[in-house]
Amino acid sequence: MARSNLRLVHSVDILAEEASGETGAAAAPANFRRPALLGEILVERGALSPQDLARAVALQAREEARFGDILLANGMVTQQELYEALAFQYDTMVADLGAEPPDVRLIDRLGADTCIRLGVVPWKRVGGATVVICSRPDEFDRLRQQMPAEFGEVRLAVAPEEDIQHALVAARHRSLARKAETRVEASHSCREWNRGRIGRVAASILLTLLAIFTVSPLFGLALLTAWAVLTLALNSALKLAAAAMYLYRRKHQKVAFFSKRHGPAIDKLPTVSILVPLFREREIAGRLVRRLEALDYPRELLDICLVVEEDDTLTRATLAAADLPRWMRQITVPRGAVQTKPRALNFALDFCRGSIIGVYDAEDAPAPDQIHRVVRRFHERGRDVACLQGILDFYNSRTNWMSRCFTVEYATWFRVVLPGLEQLGFVIPLGGTTLFFRREALEELGGWDAHNVTEDADLGVRLARKGYRTELLDTVTEEEANCRPWPWIKQRSRWLKGYAMTYGVHMRNPRRLLREIGAWRFLGVQITFFCSLSQVALAPFLWSFWALPLGLPHPLAGLMPQAMMVALTATFLLAELITIAVGMVAVSAPKHRFLRIWVPSLHFYFPLATLAAAKGFWEILTRPFYWDKTAHGLFDLPAAASGAADS
Repeated sequence: MARSNLRLVHSVDILAEEASGETGAAAAPANFRRPALLGEILVERGALSPQDLARAVALQAREEARFGDILLANGMVTQQELYEALAFQYDTMVADLGAEPPDVRLIDRLGADTCIRLGVVPWKRVGGATVVICSRPDEFDRLRQQMPAEFGEVRLAVAPEEDIQHALVAARHRSLARKAETRVEASHSCREWNRGRIGRVAASILLTLLAIFTVSPLFGLALLTAWAVLTLALNSALKLAAAAMYLYRRKHQKVAFFSKRHGPAIDKLPTVSILVPLFREREIAGRLVRRLEALDYPRELLDICLVVEEDDTLTRATLAAADLPRWMRQITVPRGAVQTKPRALNFALDFCRGSIIGVYDAEDAPAPDQIHRVVRRFHERGRDVACLQGILDFYNSRTNWMSRCFTVEYATWFRVVLPGLEQLGFVIPLGGTTLFFRREALEELGGWDAHNVTEDADLGVRLARKGYRTELLDTVTEEEANCRPWPWIKQRSRWLKGYAMTYGVHMRNPRRLLREIGAWRFLGVQITFFCSLSQVALAPFLWSFWALPLGLPHPLAGLMPQAMMVALTATFLLAELITIAVGMVAVSAPKHRFLRIWVPSLHFYFPLATLAAAKGFWEILTRPFYWDKTAHGLFDLPAAASGAADS
């Protein structure tokens, strides 16, 4: 029986060698020997059964996963057993970075960020040689070609990847933090936001308006009212166009609204890294693990990175008490000049293993098949499709009136308006979660703007400026609706502040923006950002006209001809009808039909945004990079729920 098992081991290891190249015969460093097969070593040591080895080889044949990662993710061997076997295979040692930290001078010579990206750390000098620790020794022959010449002879030691990363962060956390804050080029970032200059511009606008109102209050009122009416008309036209496209495609296509073209079969499934930024989360950790465990993507190809701030002792303690599976890991972000979600994402990006990078929020509950759909869509599309945006929905939509309105608003935005923007060819301002990127495109853009409090919308513009496309994906992630008035205002103020700063950054040089995205998309940016911001800021001027049907006087009533009053009234009514009609279309699926009676009440919901705008615009002048935290974990999934599903 032992001999038959050994023959099985030998045959499956040959397959593993052919599939992964993990034991290739390329020229080796001086301290290398022709390695034995890793699976054979593990089986001979009693750490791996022949049956598990055969299963691991079968998995590797259809996945872009490393042999060791398959073994670890499926609990076939322990980390200690794996690295002891690797050390034996490559005739080297397992380094203890805790007992003997690396030489920071060697790290600086190579660069801490480069070390993280390559998965290596220069450890120490021994005689005339440099010992470099690597978590992937089969790649060492290639990696040593990238070592500086002054390293001399490069010798190998092995250690787990997380030990290497922890050592690098401990040694050079400040430089890594600075890089996370400045990855985006200055011309596309708001980190050079000049509060003094912005304050002077704001003061000039206010003084100009004050002068106008001093000379002629009626003219000033008429001017701002005309501006508000124009932005209302443009926003309503955009909603109407999006809804028309939605209905046309739903009627004329047998498949769902979103495109579902199928390309060639995927030879090997890729590794997908998911970044989940957490901040001051007491209640969310256990729920988050349960929700992400519902994903049916192979565990050895799933790299869940829980991104936590160094000084967030609450979340770190919560995660320490949680029983995290092997395919989830914590990445701790060092302190820096700012403390924002995009800075944390930038820091974690180099630690990711996947060729596809996704982002979830702490309270998200994605559809189980979501990652498979993402991988399939990227495989079907060309390299110009760099980003996929999923649909956001809520699992607590029945909590109260605000949660119902929030759900209607999101359904309108993600199911009607954003797909309409895509079909119109406009720039898509991304949502902050259920986002997936081709890694190379994200790295080319420099990741996220660490100083922008709506980093998602900004990234959507920067993708378009580089010629990349974003597509909507028919997969749903459910999250928690913010349904308390003051937290809602705080969250919306951050969004509006970020929208304003994003618009300001990309309009620094309007001619360059026009040249890069074209006239049509440039128009779309004006409607999506400038008109939307103007609408919430100037809404009170439109509300004032409610005085007329109530029989109250209005300053402009006597100045406008009857025809103009009729046209203005018709515009208001038409805009209101469009909002209601589009909302009805958005919640027409069975899951949301109970919300149809609540759609007209949006008329009383949207005025909260004007309060949020006042707060956000004030913070642009006083605290432009302040991230107003939204509390999560107040409302959990219903007991009967078992994941998100599309409607």
